[in-house]
Amino acid sequence: MEYEEIVKKVQAIIVDKLGVEPSEVTETANFTNDLGADSLDTVELLMEFEHVFGIKIPDEETASIATVKDACDKVAEKLAA
Repeated sequence: MEYEEIVKKVQAIIVDKLGVEPSEVTETANFTNDLGADSLDTVELLMEFEHVFGIKIPDEETASIATVKDACDKVAEKLAA
């Protein structure tokens, strides 16, 4: 899967789950500070990424996922593994 396709899917999931405008979901957007996600929202997003992409993100790796780019990079990393 191309990185651009991963970015589009991740952005679509974030728009759907958080109810934000697509224009708000930039690479540098922080889930909590910029997109208004609380800790439960963040967990639900990560679970949805795992489901949609068929990957597993270990709990110890989730703390490093704070921005849209972090999420895209992590998904790409897991898909490549």
